[in-house]
Amino acid sequence: MLKKKTGGWLESVKTILYAALIAIGIRTVAFEPFNIPSGSMIPTLLVGDYLFVSKFSYGYSRHSMPFSPNLFSGRIFGSLPRRGDVAVFKLPRDGTTDYIKRIVGLPGDRIQVRAGRLYINGERVQRELVGPYTVDGDGPRITVNMYRETLPGPNGQSGVTHQILESTDDGPFDNTIEYLVPPGHVFAMGDNRDNSLDSRAMNSVGFIPIENLVGRAEFIFFSVDGSASWWEVWGWPFAIRWSRIFSGVR
Repeated sequence: MLKKKTGGWLESVKTILYAALIAIGIRTVAFEPFNIPSGSMIPTLLVGDYLFVSKFSYGYSRHSMPFSPNLFSGRIFGSLPRRGDVAVFKLPRDGTTDYIKRIVGLPGDRIQVRAGRLYINGERVQRELVGPYTVDGDGPRITVNMYRETLPGPNGQSGVTHQILESTDDGPFDNTIEYLVPPGHVFAMGDNRDNSLDSRAMNSVGFIPIENLVGRAEFIFFSVDGSASWWEVWGWPFAIRWSRIFSGVR
């Protein structure tokens, strides 16, 4: 004899609630998806990229949780980022806006830009010309210079090598004062050097408290170039950047 099933709607609510709690848990302690709406990290990240950020890379702060509840200060299981990491952080000015930039300065570092060249602790960072690069999908289509930049690593060794863009070496942020990164903070810059609002803008971004770090960008799981609207179903396959899917962020 079958027992009559009761409370079906309640079981459905429980299932939805459990699924939501699991999703929030994964988003808090493991990975969180982000999308790229602007071109400040071109050529590393393009407008329309969707990526996963690891939440455990630098430990956990209140900004690891949805809506950044003010439950505690500092970081649990905290660790410093590596110079060269591409990291998501909460804008220090408001504590809510998500930014993504490359960490170039760690606590105690001296950072300066002179004639478009990055200097770390008085040493000019190595930069090699790769060739012309056409920026598309972020305002007017323009061609700029792409360089391969190698940041200094620990113990005098070479660190992370990545690509940057420069349209000029005499722009507003191409000649700066020397910034001394204070304890408990990092200094970040966009790879699209002449089109990035970053730590060089002290009144807008400035030094980033380590507590504000959300996580490290790991890999791209989806990417679209914006050539097809949501209703243009026939264009979707051609709008997807297939070659970028599941590529790592370096």
